[in-house]
Amino acid sequence: MQKSFKASLVALLLGASLAATAASNDGQQRVNELLSVDAHYRSAWQSAIKPEQRLPDWVINLSGNGSPMTALEAGHDKYLVGQLCETSDCSKQRLYVAFNWDKSEAYGLLVQIPVGLPEDKSPSRHTDLHWLGEPDDQVKALLEEQLKKDPGWY
Repeated sequence: MQKSFKASLVALLLGASLAATAASNDGQQRVNELLSVDAHYRSAWQSAIKPEQRLPDWVINLSGNGSPMTALEAGHDKYLVGQLCETSDCSKQRLYVAFNWDKSEAYGLLVQIPVGLPEDKSPSRHTDLHWLGEPDDQVKALLEEQLKKDPGWY
């Protein structure tokens, strides 16, 4: 009887420890964690970037600084959406991604602001926007809306 009580107590303490550890994290998946967490995300992202000739490694691997993912709707479809930026220059190199709810398709909007753009020049008028994964107009609008929320975008 005492063994089962001790085992129950150990299990309870272990569970509490795991819960405390999880609570210290924000509990949301980040863009830069997706490919290592789920093979479906990895497969969808590889399909989206397959036709591309040249992409930076951080885009290919989704390995920059990632934001927490958010569930959003475009039309009647749900997407998991987030932002990633190039680690050494977040202000000039950004990627907005959207994965459909069943993780079978991925889309991206790569935003590259020219290096040396003067402060008085609007990034929105001088930026190269590159679409990944052939998004339809609804997904494009969804990702563009995420870009417009950026305080440095005008």
